[in-house]
Amino acid sequence: MKKTFYTFDYDSPVGILEISGTPEAIYELNFTEKKQLENKLDETHPAMLHECSSQLDEYFQGKRRNFSIPYNLEGTDFQKKVWNALTEIPYGKTGSYRDIAIAVNSEKAVRAVGSANGKNKISIIIPCHRIIGSNGKLTGYGGGLWRKEWLLKHEQEKAV
Repeated sequence: MKKTFYTFDYDSPVGILEISGTPEAIYELNFTEKKQLENKLDETHPAMLHECSSQLDEYFQGKRRNFSIPYNLEGTDFQKKVWNALTEIPYGKTGSYRDIAIAVNSEKAVRAVGSANGKNKISIIIPCHRIIGSNGKLTGYGGGLWRKEWLLKHEQEKAV
């Protein structure tokens, strides 16, 4: 049976996010370079997407540290392990690719962890922005380093 997907644009402090999901789960949350909302959230969208929007509001207001919205991970078993490990990095903290490789019992797979991190389709909710280089510097981020820097600063300020 084919799933019906719904999409909407969310206006955030780091630009417009495009969110896709079904009535059961979120499938994607991606950064865009859109200058204005193209797909507004309305009564035709399922409750799941409205809940996602509410949880993002709370996150950006500094009231939410963990997301409880159901999401669907589509990827290899290894990628799913990496993405699940990312959710274990505490709000306001950071980790390295090596930390995640150790967490998924693949200590030598640091590059594979980096690749999986880059394929995360549910940004912010699966906090790939919390991964920094082992030297403490910001490393690549699909949404742009300025967004990564903003998200980390936001969490570190609100974590106190």
